[in-house]
Amino acid sequence: MQDDHMERMSGLDAGFFFAESETTPLHIASVTVFEGPAPTYGEVVRAVVAKLPRVPRYRQRVRTVPLNLGRPVWVDDPHFQILYHVRHTAVPAPGDPEQLRNLAGRVLSQRLDKAKPLWEVWLVEGLADGRWALITKVHHCVVDGVGGVDLLTTLFDLEREPEPPEEPAELPKAAAAPSSAALLASGLRDQVAGPLRQVARAPELARGLISGRTLRTVGVEFPRALGRIARPTTGSLNGPLGPHRRWMWTHADLDEIRRIRKAFGGTVNDVILAAVTAGFRRVLAERGELAGGTLVRTLVPVSVRTGDQHGEVGNRVSGVLVNLPAGEEDPRRRLFQIRRQMNDVKRTHQAVGGEVLAGLAGFAPTLLALGSRYALSHAQPLVQTVVTNVPGPPFPLYVLGRRLEGLYPFVPLAAGVRAGVAIFSYEGRLTFGLTGDFDGMPDLDVLADGIRAGFGELAGLADGD
Repeated sequence: MQDDHMERMSGLDAGFFFAESETTPLHIASVTVFEGPAPTYGEVVRAVVAKLPRVPRYRQRVRTVPLNLGRPVWVDDPHFQILYHVRHTAVPAPGDPEQLRNLAGRVLSQRLDKAKPLWEVWLVEGLADGRWALITKVHHCVVDGVGGVDLLTTLFDLEREPEPPEEPAELPKAAAAPSSAALLASGLRDQVAGPLRQVARAPELARGLISGRTLRTVGVEFPRALGRIARPTTGSLNGPLGPHRRWMWTHADLDEIRRIRKAFGGTVNDVILAAVTAGFRRVLAERGELAGGTLVRTLVPVSVRTGDQHGEVGNRVSGVLVNLPAGEEDPRRRLFQIRRQMNDVKRTHQAVGGEVLAGLAGFAPTLLALGSRYALSHAQPLVQTVVTNVPGPPFPLYVLGRRLEGLYPFVPLAAGVRAGVAIFSYEGRLTFGLTGDFDGMPDLDVLADGIRAGFGELAGLADGD
């Protein structure tokens, strides 16, 4: 439901908003490194301002409904100040990758201010060879990281010297803020209209439930998937989270992954998951916790955007659960087991089902606020990690005439998951951003080295070495 100057959050977005806590910052982020020379702070500010008309959400803040009797709404921020959101820092020159990673880890550990639009951009100077970086943060309730338009995407140019805009960008005047009474009234209306909309969809839902494909899934394939999820996993990767994060990166070559896929079948994503399995295998081995049947269960986010939803800000993402066979010694058998699971996922359409359930969360905003905060701030034994893969372009990108050299993604941690893996592909290269709880994942470097070694051993087998 939408009122004048107000747009209501979806149930999934509201869940991300409410779930954040002192030890669970829920922003997605990235570190992008560019060739030199570094631009001035003023140039970066002007570049961001020029793009803001294309992403109006970045000039809006969240207003909650009194007593949570409705999902939160987006309203224009009457006090929007660009200099608060675009920040300037540096590492001691000549900064090496370790210094940049440590700086990014500190910046990414801090929560965004919920009283303001939920994003930040940091200009980082002082890198070796005159290079510079941007650290960007945006709350998960704004964009899902798998699809949709965000501010960083709009900053990218396809040419080193793009055509200048015809007219200087002008930000529209902020709309008048709604009163608490108006928020309460709209929330109550939504409480009535939401269930009615779900009732209206009942015939469509019923047709889907009685389709032959759905009956086959429920009767044959769903029990198989349920059995896979019910298998026990290791518990050492779960536990209480602190407020601080470790963060680092590693790389892989896309041609190498394609050689592996050609030799053994499957998809690029299957090969990636097999290498991540090798990484966790090494972590657990060094902790003395590896056995033959050890599994690490991962959540794999999947975009469920339709063709007409690309370009929207907001979350259109679901997820599937995959068992990573960390206890399996043979790298090829690890890959085959992952491939078989992913084929089952595609047949059972589990991701689409997850999106439907997420939409139903909008029924009870008060319970959503309580339930999501509890669910994501407390440890659970079902999932040990998250692995998300965001495809990027095979051609170069530019910002302010400087070529992008690398983009390193950041995935937030929640629900007692102490390590997460985010992957971004760009110009034939994959970059892995690894997030770890500072206290619970002191061996994050072991995970990074193990992932790199996992690709190496599969490539050696594919090449016949």
